[in-house]
Amino acid sequence: MSETLARPVSRPPAPPPARPPTRLTFRQRLSIADVKVSPYLYIAPFFILFGIVGLFPLLFTAYTSLFDWELLDETGRFIGLENYAELLGDDQFWKTLTNTVSIFVLSSGPQIVVAVLLAAMLNTKLRATTGWRVGVLIPYVASLVAVGIIFGNLFGVQYGLINSILETLGLDRVNWQNDRFASHVAIAIMVNWRWTGYNTLIVLAAMQAIPRDLIEAAVIDGANAVRRFFSVVLPLLRPTLIFVVVTSTIGGLQIFTEPRVFTELPGSSNGGAENQFQTVTLYLYQAGFETGDLGYASAIAWVLFLVIIIIAVINFLLTKRIASTGEADR
Repeated sequence: MSETLARPVSRPPAPPPARPPTRLTFRQRLSIADVKVSPYLYIAPFFILFGIVGLFPLLFTAYTSLFDWELLDETGRFIGLENYAELLGDDQFWKTLTNTVSIFVLSSGPQIVVAVLLAAMLNTKLRATTGWRVGVLIPYVASLVAVGIIFGNLFGVQYGLINSILETLGLDRVNWQNDRFASHVAIAIMVNWRWTGYNTLIVLAAMQAIPRDLIEAAVIDGANAVRRFFSVVLPLLRPTLIFVVVTSTIGGLQIFTEPRVFTELPGSSNGGAENQFQTVTLYLYQAGFETGDLGYASAIAWVLFLVIIIIAVINFLLTKRIASTGEADR
């Protein structure tokens, strides 16, 4: 026992002395800087371009809305929020906003329904599928000014094709370009004709991304095509449909060209002789470039921008709720 206690205890070897830090060469430092800086250089062109054509005009418009600024003046007179107070009390602005919402409601709902139905049809085994898809997209790539002129003639009061068809059916002519509601319907049809194909391809891409296992499982369970569409396909399209609804809403709030070129009647280029189909953007154009009041036009632009921001926030909340509901159901 004493011999065991007297035996010396072995100690671990001492660590080697630390080497002095090696000095990096210029090439090594350049390589490290390249790894850290390169990602920012790759995305810099987008932010530079966005700052020039997006952020700067947005901020300058907010600055201009605080001035009584005429079109040909170099500087304006600061008036604070008077443009916004005048805008909120402007009956013509509220009329244009009502017209914009009316055209949006008449166009967005049917447009999305038809887009989903067309996407479901194109998702089946059709002959010449590529040709059908190109045909659906042709209205989107057509010249919008030409489309507006053609539809303006189709809905002409005296010699329009639509009124001729109505007379053939024994119905009365409709004053499409002077009646307020009828003009909204005609412009909504024009918007639907142009944008339905674009939304169809978006919904079709989402349909083709649905796993085939789910469809085959529904077939094995005995679900027919209609039941598979409403019970399997449509619920999985909810995020895409929300995206389509929001983009359609934003486009509807910014509608300009369709009502601008809808009719060639005198005094109707800004939304009709009595402004029966004048939209917010047409009113903005009139205030800024015809009346020459840049400050008031900037206030209109910012109110429209705030409306779009509110819709974007609603879209975020809806998307977040749908995602959380889907995770809770799993």
